[in-house]
Amino acid sequence: QVQLVESGGGLMQAGGSLRLSCAASGRTFSNYAMGWFRQAPAKEREFVGGISRYGNTYYADSVKGRFTISRDNAKNTVALQMNSLKPEDTAVYYCAASGLARTALPSQYNYWGQGTQVTVSS
Repeated sequence: QVQLVESGGGLMQAGGSLRLSCAASGRTFSNYAMGWFRQAPAKEREFVGGISRYGNTYYADSVKGRFTISRDNAKNTVALQMNSLKPEDTAVYYCAASGLARTALPSQYNYWGQGTQVTVSS
């Protein structure tokens, strides 16, 4: 059992930066791969990027080179650093935990946070 809480969302102009954080509690954090997803109105939940339990990162093509995922197992946190933001990045962002080594599939993530809104204006 893992509880996840996202924070750091808000309004940012295009080209700006925003950092999202996800705090975990409960079961041992380091045992889980972590992922970030986003969902815009009338759209499917979309994979943004993930980080394995070993620290390896992987990203969707739409954010590659702009977003960076990191984790701090000692603090039980995972972060999503978002640079060069675009209006199309506007969505609710969710962090999630998976018992698998590496996955981009929402169905393979076991625990989810409540989400935080990110809005990018042009």
